[in-house]
Amino acid sequence: MSRIVALTGATGFIGAAIARRLKAADWQIRALVRPTSRRDHLDGLGLHWIEGALSDPESLRRLVLGADAVVHCAGAVRGADSEDFIRVNKHGVSRLVQAATEQLPKPRFLLISSLAAREPHLSPYAASKRQGEEELAAGAGEMPWAALRPSVVYGPGDKELLSLFRLMYRGVGLVLGPTDARFSMLYVDDLAEAVAQWLKCGNTRQRVFEVHDGQPDGYSWDDLIKTMARVREGRVRPVRISAPFLSILASINFVAAQAAGYAPMLTPGKVRELRHSNWVGDNTLFTRETGWIPLVRLEAGLRRILKPDSRSH
Repeated sequence: MSRIVALTGATGFIGAAIARRLKAADWQIRALVRPTSRRDHLDGLGLHWIEGALSDPESLRRLVLGADAVVHCAGAVRGADSEDFIRVNKHGVSRLVQAATEQLPKPRFLLISSLAAREPHLSPYAASKRQGEEELAAGAGEMPWAALRPSVVYGPGDKELLSLFRLMYRGVGLVLGPTDARFSMLYVDDLAEAVAQWLKCGNTRQRVFEVHDGQPDGYSWDDLIKTMARVREGRVRPVRISAPFLSILASINFVAAQAAGYAPMLTPGKVRELRHSNWVGDNTLFTRETGWIPLVRLEAGLRRILKPDSRSH
């Protein structure tokens, strides 16, 4: 008999990868979906859809009813103000945790957070991800839980980084952070495998884990450009975007978004995240607890998304 996992965010970039991996591991997946969300890219997986929202406690109760595990992947990455993030990344976690703890027996609960939660002072997004972790820890009681803080996640279907990578692949390497900054990366399939491995290991400890692709000390912008040069087999010209110019762009975009009523990605808070000097993660604890080992380093990952027909990966 298949085990049941309740999954949020299944229609998104990361959530879809998790759904495919858990289906391959013979999990029966019950997925929360908004009625207006596109889901045809997941046809054939046999997901059982629960229409609702993180703001609707009744749909959350139907989602987690009888589930062996809950994987909470849904989250807001764009927002016009702090409330846009808090409503989803804090209060959404709180409502889902409450629904899960009402079950007997209680399911195991895995929150997909972000490495940004390590620096909550940088942006409303980072603060809301930390608050989501705190809501989980405070509300879980004896329910087994963990929170994963992935570093920069990329892969097929990514809407945020793909345009930057494609520009680099054409030979123009935008450098958006300081030259001495270092950051970890994580291919989306490795993140999905981390989720599957946590569910498989049966660990009941309540703690936060960082996960990345295993590259010691992460990458610099120069590392990224050199790696892309190898992928495209040609030079990539670095174009450094100054902090003042990036801040001006973010301020203009933020004001325009408020006037037009859309949720912006480039904001003053996002600039502070981009300019932060240390986004290097540490896999040690998670690997020790679960046995998970990431398989895809940056060059192989870039080849997969930019040269999918290449045999070199």
